[in-house]
Amino acid sequence: MTTSPRLFDLDTVMLDVVAMIDTLPTRGNDAEVLQRLVTPGGGFNVMSAARRQGMEVTYAGQLGNGPFAEIAKKALLAEGIQISVPTNNSQDLGLCFVLVENGGERTFVTSPGAEGALTLNDLSVIDVKPGDYVFVSGYNFVYPDICATSATWLHGISQDAVVIFDPGPRGSDIPSDVLNALMARSNWLVCNEPEAIALTKTKSLDDALVKLSEFKVQTGVVVRVAERGCILLQAKNSPQVIPGFSADVIDTTGAGDTHGGVFIAELAKGTKVVEALTRANAACAIAIGKLGPATAPNSEEVTAFLAKN
Repeated sequence: MTTSPRLFDLDTVMLDVVAMIDTLPTRGNDAEVLQRLVTPGGGFNVMSAARRQGMEVTYAGQLGNGPFAEIAKKALLAEGIQISVPTNNSQDLGLCFVLVENGGERTFVTSPGAEGALTLNDLSVIDVKPGDYVFVSGYNFVYPDICATSATWLHGISQDAVVIFDPGPRGSDIPSDVLNALMARSNWLVCNEPEAIALTKTKSLDDALVKLSEFKVQTGVVVRVAERGCILLQAKNSPQVIPGFSADVIDTTGAGDTHGGVFIAELAKGTKVVEALTRANAACAIAIGKLGPATAPNSEEVTAFLAKN
């Protein structure tokens, strides 16, 4: 009997406090909030996106204990996401303050919490099988304590598990030796255009693509380029643009996570890479038309959107 691949998400879940404003105020001034939202974010966005495509998903991170953790726990269970790591009762989940300007651009201020207290003993309950998918982000490797835990655990899991790495905005802060080892273990590197430029320490997307093609990633690199879609780099092939879709932009928070979660779920189904990325692009176009970080559509909505576009 064969089982479908599962997703284990190591990317940290936090509680997002989202405020929509016209524009960021100058230093020392004030801005009125037009809309507000309190919701789980971070790794929750990727997991919910994959789960809504029908994939079995487990959170391989630490939630902690307290009112913030309780909100996140209820949201995870409501999505059908499994929670396996034993609870650390010493502290509550961290917060991320998200300011969303008119037009969708977002700015983050992060206050870490229990999600950074993950230990190898916590992760001993996570049983990754060959063919399963593991998602990690730059936040798993920026802070020294969780970096050591994440790197050691990742080195010890099945070499036949598929690892997807999203460096996020802090990818360039990861120590070079850790980053090199992480790249070598990753099957896929997924990031957006500014992250690609920062990660490669270049000044343009074209230069970044050249550098990214030299990285020792096992299968390929995907660079999200907003409404233009994404760029696929594989082996010695020329960069391939997978076109995006026009959309009414309200909030881009979690758009990359939506893209990553849908991409992973489609790969797990056996969908060809280009089609998987097309569906991920479509899911992004739907998600950014809503306020909040976890607005990924389900598989039927993506299919209906593509039929009209």
